[in-house]
Amino acid sequence: MFKLNFKIALRNLWKNKGFSLINIGGLAIGLASCMVLLLYVAYEWSYDKQFTDNDKTYIVYQNSVANGKTFSWAWTPNAMAKEVEAKIPGVKYASHSTYPNAKLISYGEKKISSRAVFADPSFVKIFDYKFIKGSASQVLKDVNSIILTKSFAEKLFGNEDPINKSVKLENEDVLKVAAIIEDVPANTSIYLECIMPWQLFVKRESWVKEDNWGNNMCLTVVQLKDNNFFDTANAQMHGIYKRNQKGNTAEALLHPLTKWHLYSDFENGKSVGGKIDQLKIFLMLAFCILLIACVNFMNLSTARSEGRAKEVGVRKAIGSSRRSLINQFLLESVLLTVISTVLAFILVEISVPYFNNLLDIKLEIDYSNSRFWITLLLLMVVTGLVAGSYPALYLSSFEPIKVLKGFRIKTDSSVSVRKVLVVGQFVFAACLIVCTSVIYQQLSYVKNKPIGYNKANLVQIAVQGKMANQTKLDLIKAQLLKSGAVSNVTFFSQDITESGNNTTDVSWKGKIPGESILFNNRGIGGDFIKTIGTELVAGREFLTNGVSDTNSVMLNEAAVKMMRLKDPIGATIRFWGNERKNVGIVKDFVVESAYQKVAPMIFFPSSTWSASVIIARLNPDQNLSSSLEAIDAIVKGIEPNYPVNRKFVDEGFEIKFKDEKLLGTLSNWFGGFSIFISCLGLLGLALFMAEQRKKEISIRKVLGASTANILALLNKEFIKLVAIANLIAFPLAYIVINQWLSAFEYRITISVLPFALAVVISLLIAFLTVSIQSVKVAKANPIDALKYE
Repeated sequence: MFKLNFKIALRNLWKNKGFSLINIGGLAIGLASCMVLLLYVAYEWSYDKQFTDNDKTYIVYQNSVANGKTFSWAWTPNAMAKEVEAKIPGVKYASHSTYPNAKLISYGEKKISSRAVFADPSFVKIFDYKFIKGSASQVLKDVNSIILTKSFAEKLFGNEDPINKSVKLENEDVLKVAAIIEDVPANTSIYLECIMPWQLFVKRESWVKEDNWGNNMCLTVVQLKDNNFFDTANAQMHGIYKRNQKGNTAEALLHPLTKWHLYSDFENGKSVGGKIDQLKIFLMLAFCILLIACVNFMNLSTARSEGRAKEVGVRKAIGSSRRSLINQFLLESVLLTVISTVLAFILVEISVPYFNNLLDIKLEIDYSNSRFWITLLLLMVVTGLVAGSYPALYLSSFEPIKVLKGFRIKTDSSVSVRKVLVVGQFVFAACLIVCTSVIYQQLSYVKNKPIGYNKANLVQIAVQGKMANQTKLDLIKAQLLKSGAVSNVTFFSQDITESGNNTTDVSWKGKIPGESILFNNRGIGGDFIKTIGTELVAGREFLTNGVSDTNSVMLNEAAVKMMRLKDPIGATIRFWGNERKNVGIVKDFVVESAYQKVAPMIFFPSSTWSASVIIARLNPDQNLSSSLEAIDAIVKGIEPNYPVNRKFVDEGFEIKFKDEKLLGTLSNWFGGFSIFISCLGLLGLALFMAEQRKKEISIRKVLGASTANILALLNKEFIKLVAIANLIAFPLAYIVINQWLSAFEYRITISVLPFALAVVISLLIAFLTVSIQSVKVAKANPIDALKYE
């Protein structure tokens, strides 16, 4: 029986090539869209799950109350790991490390900037990297040793054996290669290319030697012996700051490593979500698109009911049961799904490199993974059964006597079901149009919102090697200005587009006892205001010549407001244990999230703390390429042992919107696919309605109706369906998008425009889709439909 049904299924597909191609195309696009989105969700979901005991591994977070709210971050004191390992019950390993940072590693003439961390031996026990050469139990003990990843070792040594060879760190420390590990996967929160001993970090940075519970400067990772210890260990962590530093009100907590990437947002000291919310949206989008493709199949299959009715009648007359007919139609559906899946695979393989390039990720299909094949098989079978369920039940219900005698099939209920399905499709499509429009409006609003300085033509140059000296920095500044390539130059203690150092160790006259305010603190050079294009609200800048500003500070507007200073200029402020005088107030400008309000900030002269970057304003009257070449030549002349590391500030600023751009891009693409598939569903219903009404249309033509009259008649019904879909979609879209916007302090007000856009697009698409089929029916010769009457 199966063989017979299979042959009949193949013949039917071949006989109705047009319908088959539309069905296969719709299902293939739906399956491909679903697969790409599921690949992305799986990629994000697998973050940090490559390690053996990832479920027992935790990141130590600090909760600190300041500015009237709780701040949570994975920065901890250097003494944390030792204290945790010694005194917290159930701890197997505790490790501290720096976060991955750019460090120059050189071998002979090769000088390559790498993502490096300094860590203790427990680090490679917790993160059990696969060692190709060397032993995990012996590494990170020798202060002058280094571990390299496979690809980074190949960059440095080519085909040479790197073990026991010497490399230089920052052209200073000579290190011996102790081990080679497999490359760290891209979906790892701590992405690195080399690991060096913590003791080397202590040797290079003398201030790290002293245990300091007030300085949050490293990452602490803890691995438990068993998760049964978690509740006890986490409870003990809460008071660890108080026990070790009098008056320290901060609290520590253990945050699962497997949730670090997806659940990074905290409110009132508790994890409330993060990227997981975006994944939920994409997961829903994936299955909704697949469901729309299944609905198309139902509509297109039942649209051919007139053609299949006599086949069903004959088969029932010669003894076929309804069950065997249902099996026949389900087999056809599954067969179509299998063909569609093959086509979907081709589409996925073609599109994945594009999406990888577009979204800067590394999606790939792991054909060796059994879970992939099981998931695919389930997806294929479920799609085939869901898509074929309604056509199988509907077509197999025909009564043989009636269809063989030529009686018309009663279609009222089937038409109603199809109308509901089409409305459902367009509800989803209209929701996507509204949501995508609002996402782009919000992104555009924040990107174009004044950020407090002019980022155009602003270049950042990393301070490296010999440049980390005030005399050298002053020399670079003088040479850059003299070259004419730049119009202004200043210094900053770190990347101006990134978050960084902060402190609560600031006091002033009038401060409420026990009040905690978190200040960002940054070192700035002379001409800072003019160079970045911000404003000096009051007072003056730090002076570079004549008057020493060693004990001076400047504040931003947010700091003055938070401190409630009535006469801020000249106010005495205690900062880093010294009495300092405030000499100026700088207009608020964005250095962290562009979506949040500017935090209080205190500035100090960069000469008291080594600057990390040189910020230069390019001369608008000079050629861009020649200006950049001149900058590179000057920097290279001062420090020839390092490659010049420079970037435009607006490039760094764009990274702040990465998640929102990704959400907008994927919503745009797959929203477009869902609308296209919905159009196929509408086409299916239009075909069915046209088939049912072809005699009526022919009579109308004989009686003098024009093509335009018939088009209006056929379109009226579908326009009504799409209008109903929009009315249902708008409240749903408003709830979803309002919830998404509530996460931002700076956000747009939802306007009528996205909803109007959804109405116009959906009605236009419906009209064009239906008209394509309706014109064909309206122009048909009425004799063909009426000749048997």
